[in-house]
Amino acid sequence: DEKAGVAACLGATWIAGGVVGTIPLLAQSLRPGGVILIGEPYWRQLPPTEDVARGCLAGSISDFLLLPELLASFGHLGYDVVEMVLADQDSWDRYEAAKWLTMRRWLEAHPDDEFAKDVRATLTSDPERYAACTREYLGWGVFALMKR
Repeated sequence: DEKAGVAACLGATWIAGGVVGTIPLLAQSLRPGGVILIGEPYWRQLPPTEDVARGCLAGSISDFLLLPELLASFGHLGYDVVEMVLADQDSWDRYEAAKWLTMRRWLEAHPDDEFAKDVRATLTSDPERYAACTREYLGWGVFALMKR
Protein backbone atom coordinates (compact mmCIF):
# COMPACT_ATOMS: atom_id res chain seq x y z
CA ASP A 1 0.00 0.00 0.00
CA GLU A 2 1.25 3.45 -0.93
CA LYS A 3 1.26 5.82 2.04
CA ALA A 4 -0.07 9.38 1.79
CA GLY A 5 1.65 12.66 2.56
CA VAL A 6 -1.50 14.04 4.21
CA ALA A 7 -4.29 12.24 6.07
CA ALA A 8 -7.29 14.22 7.29
CA CYS A 9 -10.39 13.94 9.43
CA LEU A 10 -12.39 17.17 9.56
CA GLY A 11 -15.31 17.23 11.95
CA ALA A 12 -15.79 13.49 12.33
CA THR A 13 -13.33 12.26 14.97
CA TRP A 14 -16.32 10.90 16.89
CA ILE A 15 -16.37 8.02 14.41
CA ALA A 16 -13.18 6.63 15.97
CA GLY A 17 -14.02 7.64 19.54
CA GLY A 18 -12.46 11.11 19.39
CA VAL A 19 -9.00 12.46 18.69
CA VAL A 20 -7.36 9.65 20.68
CA GLY A 21 -8.80 7.00 18.36
CA THR A 22 -8.65 8.99 15.12
CA ILE A 23 -4.97 9.93 15.07
CA PRO A 24 -3.69 6.32 15.14
CA LEU A 25 -6.14 5.39 12.37
CA LEU A 26 -4.94 8.25 10.17
CA ALA A 27 -1.30 7.47 10.98
CA GLN A 28 -1.70 4.00 9.42
CA SER A 29 -2.09 5.66 6.01
CA LEU A 30 0.65 8.25 6.46
CA ARG A 31 4.21 8.06 5.18
CA PRO A 32 7.07 9.19 7.47
CA GLY A 33 7.19 12.97 7.70
CA GLY A 34 3.56 13.26 6.61
CA VAL A 35 0.97 15.59 8.09
CA ILE A 36 -2.27 14.71 9.86
CA LEU A 37 -5.09 17.26 9.68
CA ILE A 38 -7.67 17.16 12.45
CA GLY A 39 -10.76 19.37 12.40
CA GLU A 40 -12.12 19.49 15.92
CA PRO A 41 -14.44 21.59 18.12
CA TYR A 42 -13.16 23.02 21.39
CA TRP A 43 -14.53 25.20 24.16
CA ARG A 44 -13.65 28.88 23.81
CA GLN A 45 -14.67 29.02 27.47
CA LEU A 46 -16.35 26.37 29.58
CA PRO A 47 -20.13 26.54 29.46
CA PRO A 48 -21.56 27.42 32.87
CA THR A 49 -24.10 24.57 32.75
CA GLU A 50 -24.75 21.30 30.97
CA ASP A 51 -27.83 22.93 29.41
CA VAL A 52 -25.62 25.53 27.75
CA ALA A 53 -23.32 22.74 26.51
CA ARG A 54 -26.34 20.99 25.00
CA GLY A 55 -27.30 24.33 23.44
CA CYS A 56 -23.93 24.09 21.66
CA LEU A 57 -25.11 20.70 20.32
CA ALA A 58 -22.70 18.87 22.62
CA GLY A 59 -23.88 15.95 24.70
CA SER A 60 -22.14 17.38 27.74
CA ILE A 61 -19.34 19.73 28.80
CA SER A 62 -16.94 16.77 28.80
CA ASP A 63 -17.43 16.26 25.04
CA PHE A 64 -14.85 18.94 24.19
CA LEU A 65 -11.66 20.41 25.66
CA LEU A 66 -10.52 23.98 26.06
CA LEU A 67 -8.12 24.96 23.27
CA PRO A 68 -4.95 24.71 25.42
CA GLU A 69 -6.02 21.24 26.60
CA LEU A 70 -6.77 20.13 23.04
CA LEU A 71 -3.34 21.29 21.87
CA ALA A 72 -1.72 19.50 24.82
CA SER A 73 -3.63 16.31 23.97
CA PHE A 74 -1.90 16.17 20.58
CA GLY A 75 1.46 16.34 22.35
CA HIS A 76 0.44 13.56 24.74
CA LEU A 77 -0.22 11.41 21.67
CA GLY A 78 3.31 12.10 20.38
CA TYR A 79 2.53 14.78 17.80
CA ASP A 80 3.71 18.34 17.29
CA VAL A 81 1.18 20.97 16.25
CA VAL A 82 2.82 22.60 13.22
CA GLU A 83 -0.10 24.78 12.05
CA MET A 84 -3.65 25.63 13.03
CA VAL A 85 -6.51 27.59 11.53
CA LEU A 86 -9.27 28.61 13.93
CA ALA A 87 -12.77 29.79 13.09
CA ASP A 88 -13.49 33.20 14.59
CA GLN A 89 -16.94 34.38 15.61
CA ASP A 90 -17.50 36.18 12.31
CA SER A 91 -16.79 33.05 10.28
CA TRP A 92 -19.03 31.02 12.60
CA ASP A 93 -21.77 33.61 12.03
CA ARG A 94 -21.47 33.20 8.26
CA TYR A 95 -21.47 29.40 8.56
CA GLU A 96 -24.56 29.30 10.78
CA ALA A 97 -26.53 32.04 8.99
CA ALA A 98 -26.02 30.33 5.63
CA LYS A 99 -27.82 27.29 7.06
CA TRP A 100 -30.77 29.45 8.12
CA LEU A 101 -31.13 30.90 4.63
CA THR A 102 -30.93 27.42 3.14
CA MET A 103 -33.65 26.18 5.49
CA ARG A 104 -35.86 29.17 4.67
CA ARG A 105 -35.51 28.62 0.93
CA TRP A 106 -36.11 24.89 1.34
CA LEU A 107 -39.31 25.60 3.29
CA GLU A 108 -40.55 27.92 0.56
CA ALA A 109 -39.89 25.26 -2.08
CA HIS A 110 -41.23 22.30 -0.03
CA PRO A 111 -44.04 23.57 2.24
CA ASP A 112 -45.84 20.23 2.25
CA ASP A 113 -42.82 17.98 2.77
CA GLU A 114 -43.01 15.57 5.69
CA PHE A 115 -39.94 17.28 7.22
CA ALA A 116 -41.24 20.85 6.83
CA LYS A 117 -42.55 21.04 10.41
CA ASP A 118 -39.17 19.95 11.85
CA VAL A 119 -37.22 22.29 9.58
CA ARG A 120 -39.53 25.17 10.57
CA ALA A 121 -38.97 24.41 14.27
CA THR A 122 -35.20 24.36 13.76
CA LEU A 123 -35.22 27.60 11.78
CA THR A 124 -37.33 29.25 14.47
CA SER A 125 -35.09 28.21 17.37
CA ASP A 126 -31.57 28.04 15.89
CA PRO A 127 -30.69 31.75 15.64
CA GLU A 128 -31.46 32.33 19.32
CA ARG A 129 -29.78 29.08 20.40
CA TYR A 130 -26.68 29.96 18.40
CA ALA A 131 -26.47 33.49 19.85
CA ALA A 132 -27.05 32.29 23.42
CA CYS A 133 -24.75 29.27 23.35
CA THR A 134 -22.59 28.32 20.39
CA ARG A 135 -21.29 31.78 19.48
CA GLU A 136 -19.75 32.44 22.90
CA TYR A 137 -18.69 28.98 23.95
CA LEU A 138 -17.81 26.74 21.01
CA GLY A 139 -14.79 27.10 18.74
CA TRP A 140 -13.57 24.99 15.85
CA GLY A 141 -10.19 24.58 14.27
CA VAL A 142 -8.12 22.54 11.86
CA PHE A 143 -4.83 21.39 13.35
CA ALA A 144 -1.83 20.15 11.36
CA LEU A 145 0.18 17.53 13.23
CA MET A 146 3.48 15.77 12.64
CA LYS A 147 4.80 12.73 14.53
CA ARG A 148 7.63 13.53 16.93
